[in-house]
Amino acid sequence: MIKPRTPPGVMELLPRDQIAFQRMLDTIRRTFEGFGFLPVETPVFELSDVLLTKTGGETERQVYFVQSTGALGKAQESNDDALPELALRFDLTVPLARYVAEHEHDLAFPFRRYQMQRVYRGERAQRGRFREFYQCDIDVIGKDTLSPRYDAEVPAVINAVFSALDIGEFTIQLNHRKLLRGYFEGQGIDDARQMTVLREIDKLDKRGEDAVRATLTGADFGLSDEVAERLLAFSRVRSAGHDDALAKLDALGAGTALFEQGRNELRDLLNQLRALGVPEARYALNLSIARGLDYYTGMVYETILDAHPQIGSICSGGRYDNLASHYTKSKLPGVGISIGLTRLFWQLREAGLVATADSSVDVLVTLFDDAGLPPALSLSQQLRAAGLNVETQLEPRKLAKQMQYADRAGIRFVVIRGDDEAARGVVAVKDLRRGEQFEVAGDELASTLLVERAQWQAMR
Repeated sequence: MIKPRTPPGVMELLPRDQIAFQRMLDTIRRTFEGFGFLPVETPVFELSDVLLTKTGGETERQVYFVQSTGALGKAQESNDDALPELALRFDLTVPLARYVAEHEHDLAFPFRRYQMQRVYRGERAQRGRFREFYQCDIDVIGKDTLSPRYDAEVPAVINAVFSALDIGEFTIQLNHRKLLRGYFEGQGIDDARQMTVLREIDKLDKRGEDAVRATLTGADFGLSDEVAERLLAFSRVRSAGHDDALAKLDALGAGTALFEQGRNELRDLLNQLRALGVPEARYALNLSIARGLDYYTGMVYETILDAHPQIGSICSGGRYDNLASHYTKSKLPGVGISIGLTRLFWQLREAGLVATADSSVDVLVTLFDDAGLPPALSLSQQLRAAGLNVETQLEPRKLAKQMQYADRAGIRFVVIRGDDEAARGVVAVKDLRRGEQFEVAGDELASTLLVERAQWQAMR
């Protein structure tokens, strides 16, 4: 007999935790749609040569390839060492690039898409790190150009999502790649070294200033102590409030043309956030944020839970100049963000910020004997028609057993209509949340339960 077990690096939930996870997905989906984003789904696997547009590096070492048993047998027979034809997606960005390039002439630009699907990475399995996980992405893609005004809408979406999820106060940290690279230019750091320096600055939170300083002044980077210290001082800039953010930008002094472009776009974004009604306590400058991925070219975002900074970024993203350069000659700039929901949910649950949910079933209709089955089924259908989620006991059991089942399953209302209740034209209702039992006329049952459910939801 094979021992049942899940593979490492996956999150498999019990039903009531799955309900809590699903409700987070639903909240995110509603918020994305509220800002005019359209749903897209792409296949879980892509053609390998399409997915792996850049060979080598960490990404390729984490890819899961897909091969049928028939294809595998043929490859073994012919000693074919070629990569399998298909590979599982490792993020939603590369599939989006392929999607937009393939359907470019059928899409309306700017194209506003959201995508909420699983992705797969062959990472070393450990607590809080997953090989299969949900990402929830939005992107706005332009044709040839995309106004920086869209960059401000993204933090407004982040604010709306995490306000609706109600998991605590948060701060959307902002920076601009042009501001960073312009500052590097002013320090004499040439284009060839800028990306490596930028990636190192992005590691400040993980490695600390001493380690980053040592790397920057080491043989591989070769920066002087003075330049390294100026870079670290620049990266320490933080703001507290809207006016302070503008003042901090002004205090940076004059810079290169690229630096000034980044600063002006940051100023415009800050003023748009105010117009969009994003509370100023929820956004701030953090000039150490760089986002290590090469394709970001402008605004970058990271979102932190104020009371739980150890969780790390709960939502990140930024602006890029050309999403689909590997697949089309058209220039398709864009801006987007991603929420790694599986990891976030796991961390929130570990921190006690997400509770096990009540069941999605509102009502259990009890059954005492076989003769009572037809009226129990009829009553269940009436309640469903009114908008309630109903489970019917289909086999007679003792009432105590039915109550115990409902409690364990997280069902709030247990409806009881025995011979005595039927003779009096009433139904007994046991509210397992409040520990109360009451009677209600049969024709008022559905409306009473709907009111009770709405009041309970309003209280939570």
